[in-house]
Amino acid sequence: MPPPADTPTHTTIHADVRSAIRSAIEDGGWKPGFRLPAERDLVEKYHCARMTVRRALQDLEAEGLIVRRHGSGTYVADLQPISNVLTVKDIHEEILERGHKHHSKLLSRSRIKAGASIGEAMRVDRASSVFRCEVIHYENGVPIQFEERFVNPAVVPDFLTLDLAAHTASSHLFERAPLTAAEQVVEAVNADDSLAGHLNVAPGAALLRVSRRTISQGQVASIARLYHPGHAYRLIGVFSTGS
Repeated sequence: MPPPADTPTHTTIHADVRSAIRSAIEDGGWKPGFRLPAERDLVEKYHCARMTVRRALQDLEAEGLIVRRHGSGTYVADLQPISNVLTVKDIHEEILERGHKHHSKLLSRSRIKAGASIGEAMRVDRASSVFRCEVIHYENGVPIQFEERFVNPAVVPDFLTLDLAAHTASSHLFERAPLTAAEQVVEAVNADDSLAGHLNVAPGAALLRVSRRTISQGQVASIARLYHPGHAYRLIGVFSTGS
């Protein structure tokens, strides 16, 4: 008897299948290099349509949790720290490496509803709660970065109690949720009145915005929007092929 077609709740079924496979990987049952069951076996296992299984596998491949090898099958990826591919530095360490002094000012920290855009980026329901903070970072007393960050409570449940004066939000995240993947977009924007005040530049001044999403073991850990004065900041990426 052929497997049943998906019902109108196919989006939920797809998410459930994706979560079930991710759990098998993250809970240690399916180790790096493990060959996943064939699609037809997953269809029978999860009682869904083949397209649902295929979509779940595509999402997990995009997250870096699995690799699909033509003619061979689908395997659990050999997860490597993100630093093997791209160095993502904490701004505190970055400033210290230049021989300068760093300090920061916490402007706000709260629990908010994710909303449509952050919910989609963090892969949580728009009505879910996420943590948000706003911080200004200074280099030798000069504002060098305005940070707006959203943190997944499922990854760092105690974020609201962490000391963000002694350690940056990114350093806490590095410790609690080691990176397995990251996405980063760099673009030029103009300062609105609020950003201009925070970064001590004129309204309309050129800024460099780094939008970064970090992923730890298949879960989105944080979404960050980092704004820098265009005249006083350079972004350097360090890449390698890894070993």
